[in-house]
Amino acid sequence: MTDDEIRQLVRSAIATHLGGQAPAAPRVPPQAGGQPAHVAFHRYPLVRSDGDTACLIEPAVTCNHCGYCQCHGH
Repeated sequence: MTDDEIRQLVRSAIATHLGGQAPAAPRVPPQAGGQPAHVAFHRYPLVRSDGDTACLIEPAVTCNHCGYCQCHGH
C-alpha cells in the first residue's frame, strides 16, 4: 500500500467519523510516463524580461536556469 493510499484511507475515516464526505485527493500534474509527480517538483511559470540575466535568489551572479526560483526550493 502506498503513502497516498494510506492518506486517503485516513481522510475517509476522519470524514466518516465527523459525519461528512472525504475530500477529493489533490491533483498532482503527471510526469513523463503518466505517473504523478510529487508536488515538491512542480515548477511555476516565471516571466522575465529579455535583458534580465541576474539570478533572483542571488542577484550578484548570472542566472544559470537551475529552476530553484520556480519551485518550492526542494
